[in-house]
Amino acid sequence: MADSRFFTVAGPFTLEALVGISGAVAGGEASAEAVFVDVAPLDTAGPEHVSFLDNRKYLDAFQASRAGLCVVAPAMAAKAPKGMALLLADDPYRAYARIAQAFYPVLPPEPWLAPTAWVDPTATVGEGCRIEPGAVIGARAEIGQRCRIGANAVIGDGVVLGDDCAIGAGATVTHALVGRRVSIYPGARIGQDGFGFAMGPQGHLKVPQLGRVVIGDGVEIGANATIDRGAGPDTVIGAGCMIDNLVQIGHNVHLGRGCVLVAQVGVSGSSHLGDFVAAGGQAGLTGHLHIGAGARIAAQSGVMRDIAPGETVGGSPAVPMADWLRSSALLSRMIRRKG
Repeated sequence: MADSRFFTVAGPFTLEALVGISGAVAGGEASAEAVFVDVAPLDTAGPEHVSFLDNRKYLDAFQASRAGLCVVAPAMAAKAPKGMALLLADDPYRAYARIAQAFYPVLPPEPWLAPTAWVDPTATVGEGCRIEPGAVIGARAEIGQRCRIGANAVIGDGVVLGDDCAIGAGATVTHALVGRRVSIYPGARIGQDGFGFAMGPQGHLKVPQLGRVVIGDGVEIGANATIDRGAGPDTVIGAGCMIDNLVQIGHNVHLGRGCVLVAQVGVSGSSHLGDFVAAGGQAGLTGHLHIGAGARIAAQSGVMRDIAPGETVGGSPAVPMADWLRSSALLSRMIRRKG
């Protein structure tokens, strides 16, 4: 159960309503009129709570759970404790996510312009926005409706934010065009100079970075992540991308739709990632690469070559996952023999 000091629960919801919300199929013994008041983990849930199982590792916890309703795959239905109502879904976690969003919806901000915020007279701010203390909105900036600008955040000159964006405390956004429903978490840095120099023995000559950052709808950018603006072409973040905390994205990088970059991933300048690429934590990509749609990159991989669509790679330098696993196993056997 979420701490009421920080979260406000909606509902309650009947089983029938949760079927409609989740897209799952009802199972077990509860009636359609049964009422549930919150979501909770398997081990702490009670008869009034909704929980979920999507990993067989937690099967024992599922069988011991007192949850009144649980979202599970059809194959797990027979293992449910007696009396537990079920919602059967091929993707239980996704169905549970819809339910959790219903219990804890993202509410529009309470409109407010803090007395200590600064909004340039040439900026435009849409209806229903909340501008918190110390925030700065620069000249000619355009802020959509129902946006939340956190304390001490800075929105630079000319920046455009679409409707329903949330900019976290202390974040900075410059040289950027941002779509709708974008969340930029505290401390993130968007649109600063790309790392571009003409190197030489007589000194390194800065190359002006004249591009922008263009961010599609529904993107999340984690705390203290950094996205450099382009050098001439833009840096582009496709719609629906999920970028974790402490990720670094260099100038001219292009992410397709729905990419997932986990904490401490680094993408060097001018690399292009296709739709729905996923990179595990601390993976590093050199510059000017082409990563095909649906490719998967294991954590801590060092990617130094193009990756074909749908390919899974690991290691440093990154190689096809099967090759990496075989080489790791072989090295381990050689070490054991030598010992």
